[in-house]
Amino acid sequence: MSDTGEMLRLARQRKGFSQKEAALKLGVVQPVLSRFENGVSVPDETILLRASQAYDIPRPFFDVRAPVYGPAVSVHPMPRAKADVTARDLDMVTAELNIRVMQMRRFLEAVDFEPTAPLPQLDIEQFESPESVAAMVRAHWAVPSGPIKNLTSLIERAGVIVGTSDFGGASISGMTFRVPGQPPLVLLNERHPADRMRFTLAHELGHLVMHRFPTATMEDDANRFAASFLMPTADIRVSFEGRRITLELLASLKLEWKVAMQALLMRAKSLGFVDHNQNRYLWQQLSSRGWRLSEPPELDFDKELPTVLKSIVKTHLGALGYSMTDLCGFVPIYEREFLKMYGPIDESGPSRPRLRIVS
Repeated sequence: MSDTGEMLRLARQRKGFSQKEAALKLGVVQPVLSRFENGVSVPDETILLRASQAYDIPRPFFDVRAPVYGPAVSVHPMPRAKADVTARDLDMVTAELNIRVMQMRRFLEAVDFEPTAPLPQLDIEQFESPESVAAMVRAHWAVPSGPIKNLTSLIERAGVIVGTSDFGGASISGMTFRVPGQPPLVLLNERHPADRMRFTLAHELGHLVMHRFPTATMEDDANRFAASFLMPTADIRVSFEGRRITLELLASLKLEWKVAMQALLMRAKSLGFVDHNQNRYLWQQLSSRGWRLSEPPELDFDKELPTVLKSIVKTHLGALGYSMTDLCGFVPIYEREFLKMYGPIDESGPSRPRLRIVS
């Protein structure tokens, strides 16, 4: 269980402050703050009140006693982004994930989230390839051939909690937190387009299914899993066979398969429908049009909205009679931050049937 020092560190990391920066804000020298955070010394009430103000978090936050976890297998070293992710970025998003996990533990004390499909555990080292694992998961879940209509709903049915975050502006596409006794939590970058969010979610599913421990190839494994899960070989071949691979074709297939043009091009290359020279030419064309950074907006489609998190919150506000103040007090944060995490909650209408109130 956490102590006051660990919660003090978590609050600091959540804001992205270095220990030196935070010490200045609290009016102490850095070695003193280090002793507080490491449990060598106990901060007095004056320090905790200063920390509450400096870290923009309610004073009772420091009284929470719950496990605090470091980066999990699918957090380090695997933010799915080309830009460098700093240690400060990782501390910041890991702090957010810890707070969300603490909240989920409280939420699930009163509400059971009941999966309707099992989440397979298929260690990649025991199988031929990530592509074969992806095919097994699709078969296990009886996913129809062709494009997956709603990937988020499919994964939520398997007991994975899906949410969104801006990750404090860090160059991160998605992260997964899996802690003992709770459903896995996957957060996706809410600023990304729908096609990238879907691929990221499939990527994170690959980690959940295939990786219990870090491996040197885990990122490549997860990308290959995601490509095959979203675009199975036998199905996507039909879209490529007998057709010249052009930007126009990739654009038309994007709306059908709900993946980026770039993902389709890489899949076509991996399956032998594009040779080296043609592949290089098409990437040059994507670059010259600026589509490697942002694909044409007319090809955008609606983002898939996670439903389970909001349903859990809605059940507490409705059937269980909690107020927003009560929910913000589970792991004390201000309401504006709670709403940033979960969005506005519509309390009308029935709760989702896979949530069961615990008596």
